Amino acid sequence: MQPLPHKPPTRGMEAFASRDFRRYQLARVTAILGSEAQAVAVAWQVYSITHRALDLGFTGLALFLPGLLFLLPSGHVADRFDRRQIILVCYGLQVFSTTALLLLTRAGLHSVYPIYAVLFFIGTARAFSGPASSALIPHLVPEKHFVNAVTWGGAIWQFSNIAGPALGGLLFTLPLARLVSDTKLQGAGIVYVFTLGSLGWFLVLVGSLHARPGRMEHRAASLKVVLAGFQYMLRSPLLLGASSLDLFVVLLGGATALMPIFAHEILHQGPRGLGLLRAAPAAGALAMSLLMARFPFERRAGLRLFVCVAVFGAATVIFGLSHSLWLSLGALAVAGAVDTVSVIIRGSLLQLATPPEMRGRVSAVNSLFIGASNELGAFESGLTAQWWGAVRATIVGGVGALAVAGLWAWLFPGLRRVDELTAEALRPQAALGAVQGSTPGR
Repeated sequence: MQPLPHKPPTRGMEAFASRDFRRYQLARVTAILGSEAQAVAVAWQVYSITHRALDLGFTGLALFLPGLLFLLPSGHVADRFDRRQIILVCYGLQVFSTTALLLLTRAGLHSVYPIYAVLFFIGTARAFSGPASSALIPHLVPEKHFVNAVTWGGAIWQFSNIAGPALGGLLFTLPLARLVSDTKLQGAGIVYVFTLGSLGWFLVLVGSLHARPGRMEHRAASLKVVLAGFQYMLRSPLLLGASSLDLFVVLLGGATALMPIFAHEILHQGPRGLGLLRAAPAAGALAMSLLMARFPFERRAGLRLFVCVAVFGAATVIFGLSHSLWLSLGALAVAGAVDTVSVIIRGSLLQLATPPEMRGRVSAVNSLFIGASNELGAFESGLTAQWWGAVRATIVGGVGALAVAGLWAWLFPGLRRVDELTAEALRPQAALGAVQGSTPGR
């Protein structure tokens, strides 16, 4: 009997032909749903306790600091140990942290400091899991399907960002007295129980992956080996320009940390309105991710990157000026749509332009930029909102993002001229000027 002919994957879904990629993305959906729902509950708890924008900013700072403290060891660990095992350990720490939030809520929380302590542990887990997760993806799909994998990874992330905050707001406000006899579990407690379940399912699925990358860096540990990722990125204008662009644009233009203020004081909404605002950027990003998966662009990637960054800044200004819920949601959706194009371009560029044995360390450096733009950006937003007010801080940030787009296009002409997203086209440019000792055996 002749074997059935192999059916080619549907156009735009080539990455899903790989079993491990399917399982890993299903695991990510559940974990991100829980994480985003938890973020809504934490933000609402903090603001309910203090009613201060600055305290919302401190939540971002607590998540960011571990990424800064553990930058060098996290990248080195990702290249020296099995990346799948690292992810399992890190998410085990997140289970512990969410359990702590649940117990604190049941005990009757009246201070934000225990929340900051738990967020520090969550940030520590993310500091080590981030580089390992980024470096694991190339092991799950053939290289020719990698850009498609990054695109779908972004789409799945954004879908979870739509459902997670909305689900968090819904669970926080549902009248569950008939279902939950323990009133201390209602509100934030219910959200934390949901997050624990999602993390447990993530651990099961990741534990079932066949991929065993093993040790990628075989040289003895030394300061030179640990710093190789820094050296490779700092001496590669292509990688440095892409990562620092994200850092400064989101640092200035991100308004996520201020959404409880916009929801409560400007748009006059409750937790459900906050959930909608948190979900709106993800809605736009999901639509763009699905469009790009079906109709991927093949040329002029660098120019598209800078155009999208400029549109992101303009949409942020519109959000800051808006007093209408629907206009605010529309502006955030546009910002999310163009940001996902930037994420796909930068994510593909980072992994394809980096040698496999260095992806953990380079990803760790990139994680610092991402962490600074998101978590440190949340602190910056809270601080400037405390000085100027949420509206003025958001508008100034959007204008700053526009200025950065123009300045970076001038400072990094090689990034602006990037055409195709392939390893053959990108790696020679990225390696230009990199340290020769970054390769094995040197």
